[in-house]
Amino acid sequence: MWYLCVFFHRLLDYRKPEVESLAQLFGAIEDPQNDDVPFQLQWKLPPHYHTDSPFHFVNLPSEQLAHDIAKRSILVKGMYELWGEGSSYEELKESVLSYPDERKLPYLDSDSTFKITVDSFGKVISLDEQKELIQGLSYIPFKGRVKLRNPDHNFWLIEVDNYGGNNGLPPIVQKRIFFGREVGGAVRKLIPTYQLKSRNYLGPTAMDAEMAFLMANQALATSGKLVYDPFVGTGSILVAAAHFGAMTMGADIDIRVVRDGRGPNCNVWSNFKQYGLPMPVGLLRADNNLPPWRPTLKEVFDAIICDPPYGVRAGGRKSGGRKLLKGAVKPYTVPGDKRTDHIPSTAPYSLVECVHDLLDLAAKMLVMGGRLVFFYPVLREDDFAESHFPEHPCFKLISSSEQILSSRYSRVLLTMVKTGPYTEEIAEMAGIKHMEFKENHVKWLEDGNLHSAVFSPADGQLTEAGDPKLIKDPKPKYRGKYV
Repeated sequence: MWYLCVFFHRLLDYRKPEVESLAQLFGAIEDPQNDDVPFQLQWKLPPHYHTDSPFHFVNLPSEQLAHDIAKRSILVKGMYELWGEGSSYEELKESVLSYPDERKLPYLDSDSTFKITVDSFGKVISLDEQKELIQGLSYIPFKGRVKLRNPDHNFWLIEVDNYGGNNGLPPIVQKRIFFGREVGGAVRKLIPTYQLKSRNYLGPTAMDAEMAFLMANQALATSGKLVYDPFVGTGSILVAAAHFGAMTMGADIDIRVVRDGRGPNCNVWSNFKQYGLPMPVGLLRADNNLPPWRPTLKEVFDAIICDPPYGVRAGGRKSGGRKLLKGAVKPYTVPGDKRTDHIPSTAPYSLVECVHDLLDLAAKMLVMGGRLVFFYPVLREDDFAESHFPEHPCFKLISSSEQILSSRYSRVLLTMVKTGPYTEEIAEMAGIKHMEFKENHVKWLEDGNLHSAVFSPADGQLTEAGDPKLIKDPKPKYRGKYV
């Protein structure tokens, strides 16, 4: 059945992938590695609507699935059984009256309670206008009692005005009005509850709460699954996964982060305690370049979720130290009396090497069908294409959601699913793909010097006098993903 899916107008690239992931989590879609899929998620737009519009129709097999998706989603505002739509209130009335009575009457019963909410997009409707619009729905035979708090049935009248001005909203040629029954609504109190400004322990690279929950949804985090973050930092991503019931485990190369924090009551563990979440299975001081797992340990994680260090807010580090890696000094053994407070030497860790190690780790340690979800940087002046993304023979890329951070720089959330077993032959093929990727990719990524590439002025912003940003492009009528 087709449902009206209304999104919050933000993180536009992330909306459909999140719904599709949740549909799979709740059983609507079989594993993507299986070609024999009995049901595929279908989308369509209302007439004359831009693809970035928050209004979409989605075909789902059951009302329960629509309810479950809306309740857990971060970007879905609501799912509605649409009773009618039109470009005017006269057209809306005809559409609602023509909707089958057998679909409407069970929700108009005299023993039930209901509420009608008036909403809008692209305009503001005053309280007096809302009352008039509700009274104009008298042709619908409501027999129940009005109840504003926790009614049995919620009905929504949503008006979208036609606009095309310089307001940052996707252009719509024609006004549209929707009326329908709410099947499921978002629980947005999740975001203010977990917002970073109230977090007990924070670091400079702490993941925003909304994005962390989106990543957990993409990874299908749920009760009974084990989720691993190899760059755990202050644990923001694992906090989101733990909220959805997953068991969590993390690692970081900086032992001061995972062991000490800022004291006994201000560390990664205290973040979980703050929200009453289950503690991680373990937090390790480990190097992504030299993973600590014994060779026989394989396929233990259901998902790996992380934000690799790519040199904007923090650079990647690996064990060894410059002198040790160059062979200027020999490997050393830390004396027993100094091991407690010893901080191992580290060296720079380029993004190309880091991502290759991450894919190799995931290929070994993820269960079949497990998901790898991680951020990847993109420079806007380069041709944005999937050919820029890293590959591995064990994985299939199922979604890439872009978040534009500036006119020059964005990051893409890559979601990959493990489709094949890890073997020595696969490892050799992965090494060849890695070398091809390293040779063909842009210079800033190979050198790992993304920070200077992001923050240096673009050539087009320099005048003859050499002063940056004196010439500004006119503001576009629709800012799209910048919103």
